[in-house]
Amino acid sequence: MPKTIAVIGALDTKGQEFSFVKAAIEQRGHRTLVVNTGVVGKPLFEPDITAAQVAEAGGTSLADLRQQADRGTAIDVMTSGVAIIANELYSQGKIDGILGMGGSAGTVIATSAMRELPVGFPKAMVTTLAAGDTTSYVGIKDIVLIPSVVDVAGVNRISARIYANAVGAIVGMVETAVPEIEERPLIAASMFGNTTELVDQCRAILDERGYETLVFHATGTGGRTMESLIADGYFAGVLDVTTTEWADELLGGVLSAGPERLDAAAKQGLPQVIAPGCVDMANFWAPDTIPDKYKDRKFYLWNPNISLMRTTPAENAQLGRILAEKANQSTGPVAFFLPQKGVSILDSPGGEFWWPEANEALFAAIKENVRDDIPVIELDNNINDEAFARAVTEQLLAFLVP
Repeated sequence: MPKTIAVIGALDTKGQEFSFVKAAIEQRGHRTLVVNTGVVGKPLFEPDITAAQVAEAGGTSLADLRQQADRGTAIDVMTSGVAIIANELYSQGKIDGILGMGGSAGTVIATSAMRELPVGFPKAMVTTLAAGDTTSYVGIKDIVLIPSVVDVAGVNRISARIYANAVGAIVGMVETAVPEIEERPLIAASMFGNTTELVDQCRAILDERGYETLVFHATGTGGRTMESLIADGYFAGVLDVTTTEWADELLGGVLSAGPERLDAAAKQGLPQVIAPGCVDMANFWAPDTIPDKYKDRKFYLWNPNISLMRTTPAENAQLGRILAEKANQSTGPVAFFLPQKGVSILDSPGGEFWWPEANEALFAAIKENVRDDIPVIELDNNINDEAFARAVTEQLLAFLVP
């Protein structure tokens, strides 16, 4: 059955490129729904949704944008408008996938539409910016970025191959059926390299008890994605045993998930178990990128591109207070578990980050600041020990099935 693919871009400056893509999609037996975001000139061919409609959705008229002749304003308006239109098209069941192409402005505009669409909906973007930090374009959605190699400017022997590959990618996505998977209650779990053993054990127990665990890597994006899906109501409970992103938020590390981390489960009233997994470390890139103020600190080179910095007793006290305050927002059942023999692989007796005084500052701050009705369970284990994994999982299960 033919699918409809939304094609988003500026038909005034890149009409030839989009005409090529439109024809390629239709040659594969699918339909296109072309959305024009070009403000300056006339489109090379007539779109299904005009630039005037996009501008109107963004809160102004195309005539006003042309009169103002302000590129920044035009990008802002078209970015807002195309996001609203994409949401409407998806809600009305009019599109099955989305493809964009462009340089810096085109990427900002098209990916704003893609971020409005749910995880799993096919999204592909041919862009000159598919390298370096792409967080602002991808956000927490599954947008496939395809490097344009050359600028999106004309159809030539290189760009034609790139555009054709992009068409093949989006067509393949819309044609691919999702296999049926047994639907079980979902549990969100946070994990890092230093808590992988813990979460693997927890997941095995939950699987035996009829739950499906979605694991989120605590790399900033992972934490934000988990928070978003919790807020969207996907989960029955949360096993938040790797809260390391808060160390990065506090200390300026590179893997922060922002100040809203640990808010969603509390506000949703979901059952959750919290452990201060990997808060013994903040993350930086390669050693030569570490801020000068931290040059004399204790570091562990996790790999050539990741440097882990040991947090201090004073920083751990701050982190403990933050985690307690986040838990205090909870309207559902919540418990803290504190591993006395370390919060990561590195933070274990004899390990590179073993620092009992720092851990004690962390644990004391949690106990001093947490609500009286929130249990705090201290165990004589490392966070990755089997006994600790079983204890946190059984507590969550007890919350889920009282």
